Amino acid sequence: MQAVILAAGKGTRLRPLTDERPKALVEVAGKPILTRCFETVIELDADELVVVIGYEGEKIRERYGDSFAGVPITYVRQDEQVGMAHALLQAEPQVDDDFMCMDGDCVIRSDLRPLIERQQEGGVDAVQEVEFVSTEAARVKAICDVTEENELRGIEKEPDDPPNPSLVAAGFAIYSQAMFDACADTELSVRGEYELAESIHRFVDGKTMVAMTTDGWSVNVNTPEERKLAERRLQQDSP
Repeated sequence: MQAVILAAGKGTRLRPLTDERPKALVEVAGKPILTRCFETVIELDADELVVVIGYEGEKIRERYGDSFAGVPITYVRQDEQVGMAHALLQAEPQVDDDFMCMDGDCVIRSDLRPLIERQQEGGVDAVQEVEFVSTEAARVKAICDVTEENELRGIEKEPDDPPNPSLVAAGFAIYSQAMFDACADTELSVRGEYELAESIHRFVDGKTMVAMTTDGWSVNVNTPEERKLAERRLQQDSP
């Protein structure tokens, strides 16, 4: 299965670390976030890495070249950073079938294989990794509306009044190619971006997406505080 890694972001909240490099190359515990993303999906038997680059993207090309740990890398560009749905859509010409999708700023320590196995079952078109977070954390994330059967029916980005705890989308998913159609149909938001949350809304209108938690943890590294949190958790996991 191919893995799409979204690594086009500027990482403005991580400045000055991102003044001259993309967010995906910021190091966490001595290793670039993108390297950790590659390791995660390769452990899941990814046979190709499709990397969406943008801001300072040539530095990603220079660092990794055309392969990582023997797995080929294909690069596609998002020339204008106008949202994650738009970034994902840039990968469409390179993707042949169902695919893994991972945020290029995400550090994950979880067993994700059950998500892939669930997506490969009949009647399931996609699986989204989800996690429970506090109300405060949920205000800057995407809240998931999930049925008793764990089917995801909708998603709301940065809600004003989230529950405590809140179930939010994490940085890993497995999608069918129908997700590209949903991204293409997504309209520009009031924030001036093509929001992946809106694409998921459109996807679940006709397809089945299952929400699944894991036993581990994940951190999207958007701020210095989140970088420190990911480092602490990695240290705690070390033998």
